[in-house]
Amino acid sequence: MTSNLLFAVGTLADWFGMALVIRTLYLLAKRQPGVGVSALFAGGSLLVAAMTPAFHGQFGLPLIWVVLPFSGWAVATVGLLCLVNVLRYLLERTGGRLKGIAVSGVLLLGAVWLLRTDPEAHFDVLTGKILLSVESIIAIFCLALAAIGIMAFANREMRKLATRFVIHVTLLCGCVVFGLPFAWLMITSFKEDRDMASPNGLVWIPKVQKTVPYLDPEEPVFQGDYHGNRVEAATIGRNSDGSYITEVRRPASLAGMSINVRPEQFRIIPNDAPVVAGKGYTAFVTREMSDGRRQLSLMTPASLKGTVKVVSPDEVEPVREVGLRTRNYTDALESMPVETQSGLLYLRNTLLLVVLSVFGTVLSSSLVAYGFARLRFPGREPLFKILLATMMLPGAVTLMPQFLLFRWLGWIDTLLPLWVPAFFGGAFNVFLLRQFLVQIPLELEDASRIDGAGILRTFWTVMLPQVKPALAVVAIWTFMGAWNSFMGPLIYINSPENMPLAYALQLFQTERGGEAGMMMAFASLTILPVVALFFFAQRYFIEGITFSGFGGR
Repeated sequence: MTSNLLFAVGTLADWFGMALVIRTLYLLAKRQPGVGVSALFAGGSLLVAAMTPAFHGQFGLPLIWVVLPFSGWAVATVGLLCLVNVLRYLLERTGGRLKGIAVSGVLLLGAVWLLRTDPEAHFDVLTGKILLSVESIIAIFCLALAAIGIMAFANREMRKLATRFVIHVTLLCGCVVFGLPFAWLMITSFKEDRDMASPNGLVWIPKVQKTVPYLDPEEPVFQGDYHGNRVEAATIGRNSDGSYITEVRRPASLAGMSINVRPEQFRIIPNDAPVVAGKGYTAFVTREMSDGRRQLSLMTPASLKGTVKVVSPDEVEPVREVGLRTRNYTDALESMPVETQSGLLYLRNTLLLVVLSVFGTVLSSSLVAYGFARLRFPGREPLFKILLATMMLPGAVTLMPQFLLFRWLGWIDTLLPLWVPAFFGGAFNVFLLRQFLVQIPLELEDASRIDGAGILRTFWTVMLPQVKPALAVVAIWTFMGAWNSFMGPLIYINSPENMPLAYALQLFQTERGGEAGMMMAFASLTILPVVALFFFAQRYFIEGITFSGFGGR
């Protein structure tokens, strides 16, 4: 027991001496006071270590570890806590510390009782040493000295680099966290249905069913034009006149419809037969039988290639490979009503609303802001305050009056209520542009007047080019609002052919919400223009926010 205690003292003294040696070198490199005191304590600690069993005449780093049961560690931990509370009470002399001493004392008694009643309680001390040769000690000393010297002379630069590193890592982590939903949206849009839910957790790498082209002579697949639509139909029966009874598979908007097909009017195309694997063979499915079994045509081994085999579904597994199921996108577009031309009609309406709304908002808001910022007229300040006060009105308050006005004008079930108000400006956009225009020096305006320019010419050629960042911000915000607008079309439009993409997305969710792959594919198509616009115009967006005073200044 005494030798173990001396070894522990020597271990602590040795490690403490090593730390003081490093501190001495650091103070020496930084030319700071306290080098002598640090060196003296370092030498004393190493001398104490040399006189204990931890030294044994060999250079090295001693190690010690106490083996205790759980109850023993509980006694050690609670005893240390009790000792800390006692010392803090002696230093502070406050009544609150007495409560801490009492609580820790009770816990200590409980831990001691647990230790005494533990039949497997034992106490062992493991000692050892990391031996170091003279060459190793010299090498470690030189490396420590070089590292300390570099840190001392590049302390400021290292701090700057560390700060930049932490900032960039934080931003990168933020991008990853906030980008995960978008990444999951894109990945899911390329998945098959069987990857939407997996017992092994989330599926991040999509796989697709491997297929081979197969022409079935008994149940062929036809492709041709049917009432102006390109359809793909599978055979489900025959008529007495030699025509085929088929079921439409594509487009998705006509899926399930039965049509009669004559071979001279349609052409036969190969079917995508899925590849499956069984015990010692691979094959592709040639037919799905009515009782659930599958008819296969073997592909491997080569000796059995072309052999027909009938199996139950649990005897084979689908052969899948890493890939993207791009068909989700085509199926999503084809599932739109036929009269919408695969969603192009919704896209046309949305583009019309976006272009007119952006043009009207930028033009009207900039004109009104120029008037409030540069022109002097009676009642300018009260009118501007009234304009700002309109921002405090909830949208629900003005919803009914606007609807009654547009109904009186006969604009219901048209796109007019959605883009005409953009040509009357917006309070926030006017306020934002006015803040920019006020900061422009008056000398530019005076110079244009001396050159003979009027108010509108000065506004168009001198003032607008100075506020490009703010105009870009207004245009981006208006674009996003018009592109994602759903409530307005839902209130004013009744005909499906006048609806924008936001309504099409809701319609698609109602009809195809259970097909996650197609749903995510359609959602990706609707948000990609907004994402692309932000990436291309983010410089103007950030610059406009910063200059306008909304960037946290």
